[in-house]
Amino acid sequence: MAARGDNLPYIIISPQCPADQRWTSLGQMTGVLELLGHIIKSFPVDTNRIYLTGLSMGGYGCWKIAAENSKLFAAVAPICGAGNPEDGEKLKDLPVWAFHGTEDGAVPYQRSVEMIEAIHKAGGRKARFTTLKHVGL
Repeated sequence: MAARGDNLPYIIISPQCPADQRWTSLGQMTGVLELLGHIIKSFPVDTNRIYLTGLSMGGYGCWKIAAENSKLFAAVAPICGAGNPEDGEKLKDLPVWAFHGTEDGAVPYQRSVEMIEAIHKAGGRKARFTTLKHVGL
């Protein structure tokens, strides 16, 4: 849509992690948050409608950034990622919709299940999970 020149009523930021690094590193997370801060200062961003998503390694980053900055986001959608179940308490008030394929060969399906269960165990009622049956990465 952007390539066609469509007038998009939203801003998409899609940083890519260098091949020799990990999303979950402090430097990468700091960079993403600094980029987001720059965008918020530079453009007319509705700060009540900031959403975070990531796929695979980006899903790891999504869980981590959301846990450490839950008040910054309106909702998060980690896809085929893994997080720390101990962060369930930090995520319990944040709307979460996680997705994971049962045949994922890179990140075990169970890792997303554990995160949703941890959020529910902490009292979170805004977390949902979509299982992608027979889907691998």
